[in-house]
Amino acid sequence: MHLFTSCRTARAAAVVLAATLPCITLAGPAHAAAPAQTVRVHGQSVDLPVRGGTATVDTATLRVTARTAAGGTVELSAPAATAPGAPGAVTATADGARWTYPGTGLEVTARADKGRLLVGFRSTGAADRTLKWPVTGAGSAASALQLPRGEGLSIPARDTFWNSPAAKLAGSEIAMDSGLSLPLWGWSAGRTGVSYLVPTDIGTTLGVTSEQGALRATAAHAFSRGEDTTDYTVAFSLTDGSPVAPALDYRAWLKEHGRLGSLKRKIAAVPANEKLLGAFHAYTWGPARTADGVRKLRALGVDRMWLGYDADDQPMTPAAVKAAKEAGYLVGPYDSFANGQDPQKSDAPTSVWPDEVYPGFCVRRADGSPEPGFHDRGCYLSTEAFEKAEPTRHYLADRTRKMTANGADSYFLDVDAAGELYRDHSAAHPQTKARDRAGRLARMKRLADGDRLALGSESAGAWANEVLSYDHGSGTPVHDGLWEAQRDKAKWGGYTPAKAPGVFFKPAELPAAVAKAMYDPAYRVPLYETALHDSLVNAERWELSYDKLPQQKTDRALLAMLYNTPLNFVISGDSLEKQGSELAALQKYFSPLHKAAGTEPMTDFRTLTGDRTVQRTAFGDGTLTVTANFGTKAYEGLPGGCVDAKLKGDKKPRRLCPATVNVNP
Repeated sequence: MHLFTSCRTARAAAVVLAATLPCITLAGPAHAAAPAQTVRVHGQSVDLPVRGGTATVDTATLRVTARTAAGGTVELSAPAATAPGAPGAVTATADGARWTYPGTGLEVTARADKGRLLVGFRSTGAADRTLKWPVTGAGSAASALQLPRGEGLSIPARDTFWNSPAAKLAGSEIAMDSGLSLPLWGWSAGRTGVSYLVPTDIGTTLGVTSEQGALRATAAHAFSRGEDTTDYTVAFSLTDGSPVAPALDYRAWLKEHGRLGSLKRKIAAVPANEKLLGAFHAYTWGPARTADGVRKLRALGVDRMWLGYDADDQPMTPAAVKAAKEAGYLVGPYDSFANGQDPQKSDAPTSVWPDEVYPGFCVRRADGSPEPGFHDRGCYLSTEAFEKAEPTRHYLADRTRKMTANGADSYFLDVDAAGELYRDHSAAHPQTKARDRAGRLARMKRLADGDRLALGSESAGAWANEVLSYDHGSGTPVHDGLWEAQRDKAKWGGYTPAKAPGVFFKPAELPAAVAKAMYDPAYRVPLYETALHDSLVNAERWELSYDKLPQQKTDRALLAMLYNTPLNFVISGDSLEKQGSELAALQKYFSPLHKAAGTEPMTDFRTLTGDRTVQRTAFGDGTLTVTANFGTKAYEGLPGGCVDAKLKGDKKPRRLCPATVNVNP
């Protein structure tokens, strides 16, 4: 991979911000060796070589600065918000330095690592403590914060909306193991930026504040022996200011550590995964679950789909599954291993388990009480309890065998990859959050590799990218107001009628602040796709179907085509009659693009106008180039609200204007 660098230098300085970067392209190896320099210890400071300059760590305060090769100075972190204490003597090592804070029991190493500055802490004290560091964003006023909320955001630090209460960002504390899709954040100002990677995301939060009208971001790590979070590591990289540079840095880190999945390899191992290429995703209801419903969809010209169905009393029959496979579709059930309820009172088939799974497998809090399940239904079930029982009792294997007895070749496992991790205080099956994650990865791997299923999960954190083939949710940068909107059943819809519940089919209008935070293209950047496009197929949340939000349809379609990611739908017999032709037209446009580029990395992202209304992406080595115009004015012949895509070998672009479904192959 390569670093993104600016390719137009004539823009006025006012628009040369990370949030309005006019143009970026690929140049030079992303992680070539840093210049040969020596580590220098001078007093309480340490100088270390990094790609693009020299970083200096002040051990007295943990302030970190960098002198760039161009001669400028960049602050990577202000002094720690919680004082680490007085440092001991600094000792040089082969690639860095080490020191301690005797008063707080922290041991520290700082070293150069593949062009990055890697700072690691280990707590040796008996008491739990929290370190608030690094403290970022206090530098240039013309800066932007990159935040992997869902697909990704790049937010100007002084943006009035994002500093306001309506955005619900300032004043928030984001758990890095569950609140972010990638364990990172970034800052940029003009042609300079900093990437912050946190491999030790469990136990780490990112706090965002507004200070004098500008956003700041401060990480906090809770050192705890009981939680097994006594280690904390942050990797700093100087970047060229591209808003997707932190994701590119993380992609390189994954490759270096052998943790970057490959959709090509997943297809080779499980051939069913190949049917994800070119497919839109849809949950089915009523007649759409039948063999006739599947054949009607195929008759519309839809050549690839992922079809899912709820775990209710009317799953897709073997005949319907057979029809889906004959149509070239993937098909599979929704399931969850996370919830247990009293079998006599359960409101969901997936929450009913045999024997004493409920309440025996309930996650227990420190006081011994069960961890309440979603919406206080039953309890969350312990991953460790299942892993201990599985070799002899086969609860999960039996469940999967039952759920796929109809011939399903896909599986959607809710929650497992979403990062809602739990410590279990039960004496029978204790687990830390890290142990919870490891168990989830193990059982997802069994589903994918052992059962040879095209496996998906909800809002997948990057840590699950090797075991999943698709996810529903990591494409959506959720604003907390979304949950508030969904609770208003009169406007959002409830769970009736059974064949087409309003919660999925009733069109709804997002509050203005929620719509702006989630779908304003001026703030959107493809962090997730930059890191993981060729590892798994990423879609929006499954309850936010394409037709659910009419006012966002055009922007959502343009984003999907720009990022080469599928749209998701819900379909019933009635909706297929009314909107099937629209679905078919959109899928016909998307299918050849995704078949060609779905297994390729995103290799370019740029904005072509200062207001960010025109954006361009590229995939592979010229495999696909996509230009989307989110504005109202034409750009070089591309009308507003339209997208042009060009595959290698095309003589002219393929155009889609979603509002009119005007497709010109």
